Amino acid sequence: MSRLTYDNKYFYLDGERFPMISGTIHYFRVVPDYWEDRLKKLRACGFRAVETYTCWNLHERKEGEFDFSGALDIACFVRTAQQLGLYVILRPGPYICAEMDFGGLPSWLLTEEKMHLRCMDERFISKVRNYYTKLFAQLKPYFAENGGNIIAVQVENEYGSYGNDKEYLRAIAQIYEENSIHEMFFTSDGPNGLMLGGGSLPEYLATANFGSNGKKNLDALRSFRPNQPAMCTEFWNGWFDHWYEKHHVRESDDTAKTLDEMLCDDGAVNLYMFHGGTNFGFTNGANHDGCYQPTVTSYDYDCPVSECGDLTPKYFAIKEVVEKHFGKAPDLQVANLPKKNYGTVRLTHQAPMFLNLPQPVCSAHTLTMEQLGQDFGFVLYQTTLKGPFAENEIIIDGLHDRAIFYLDGKQVGIKERTGKRCDTIKLSLKENKTAQLSILVENMGRINYGPLLRDEKGILSGVKVGSQFQFGWKMYSLPCDDLSDLQFEPLQDAHSCPVFLKGSITLNETPCDTFVRLDGFTKGNVYVNGFHLGRYWNTAGPQKTLYLPAPLLHLGENEIVVLELEEFNEPQILLTDVQDLG
Repeated sequence: MSRLTYDNKYFYLDGERFPMISGTIHYFRVVPDYWEDRLKKLRACGFRAVETYTCWNLHERKEGEFDFSGALDIACFVRTAQQLGLYVILRPGPYICAEMDFGGLPSWLLTEEKMHLRCMDERFISKVRNYYTKLFAQLKPYFAENGGNIIAVQVENEYGSYGNDKEYLRAIAQIYEENSIHEMFFTSDGPNGLMLGGGSLPEYLATANFGSNGKKNLDALRSFRPNQPAMCTEFWNGWFDHWYEKHHVRESDDTAKTLDEMLCDDGAVNLYMFHGGTNFGFTNGANHDGCYQPTVTSYDYDCPVSECGDLTPKYFAIKEVVEKHFGKAPDLQVANLPKKNYGTVRLTHQAPMFLNLPQPVCSAHTLTMEQLGQDFGFVLYQTTLKGPFAENEIIIDGLHDRAIFYLDGKQVGIKERTGKRCDTIKLSLKENKTAQLSILVENMGRINYGPLLRDEKGILSGVKVGSQFQFGWKMYSLPCDDLSDLQFEPLQDAHSCPVFLKGSITLNETPCDTFVRLDGFTKGNVYVNGFHLGRYWNTAGPQKTLYLPAPLLHLGENEIVVLELEEFNEPQILLTDVQDLG
């Protein structure tokens, strides 16, 4: 039986009125060594609970193979919160949005062509059930009825923005109960009739998500459910960034004013995000609002606690409001962590990507990334074009998401699904002449919100010269998550991209947080001691530095690898103490 209950106005924990003020921190966006620091800052701000999603796409990257270790040790995250006196609001999806690749759904679901996502399709439900069985086995001791600190569990996520299948929502709740979860169940949706009507269930608490007009939206929720307390499960106090856009900021005073307005109105509030963290590796998602919009590596979100853990003016403005309503926050010692300018790092060795290819898969037609059994990274498509033919354009049908074209090894153009870059690549061949066409396609992030959720990657339909489809392809899977097999050699004066560039820095004292700046580079990825920090894209912006947390460094020699896809000036990067998100 749930220890958290409610009447038509307030929440109660073990029968005592409970101030429902919480903040979001995603365990998978923070290195584990910093979980305690970030959670401690949440408690020191006066918050009573932490809210987190769970990321199915990372816990089960390949079907049937589960990972709850290291940065995915959610039980450790929950336990750390408990030690700091924080309760946990759990949002296990299965779909989470969160600006994560595919909204947190695993890409292998896309190989089931006839299966419908997020509805009462028994095949989808069976996949969810398998995941939840493993997930909840990790968390069972930490549910409140077992003496733990997980007091509430969300059913699906913003489902009314996608569908209205009540049987499906009840099936999700039923799987919770099959796993002996009896905490308070709730749903969350946009604050209008269509979304609340489609995504909620009458037997569970309905909550709403919004970033402004606090009283108005709480009143709309009360009109929908007058017999329940009004709760904003996602108070958006900032926003995330896409490539090609400006960095989003929201003034501290505006955030604090809206929060105060909701608390004065007896609203319950979860701050989304309290600390955003980082889209490490290839985990960022994308939006599609008339055009494809991939999310940047930083998930700073203009939060009260910044991406690198700094206490911002917004932190203190929010703390003042929280203490006004709930009394003085716990006297915990929290502070910004030290940053270090380590200076320039020379990259001295190279491993050209095309000289370090795996065994290809051969097929008459092009295959998607998912058909190749791959979730993240790149696919290199190669075929031989044969003359004679007059000048014709080379066209990709169904490019997801970004392609670099090469003819006989020379880069000849780039096309993007964003619409920001669409070079025209033309070719003619004389009789008995051939040319090798290579197309390196990057997954820039699967769509995480809206009706276009089913977002396969790679080349979806085919490649044409003029109107003629080309057949006979070699395809190389390049997930680029393990670089241990790369063969490096000293960097030559004459070099070509794409190329992995390697250097090192030796540390003789305790490492500090730092930021990787890649002025003179174009687009690619950065790895430190084998850990994939994420993408940089200087020509798109706004983000100009990548956050490098100190726990990823160690005393002695540290290896840094940069994958540059297009071109660079000098083979050197800067480790600076100044973050630049644009």
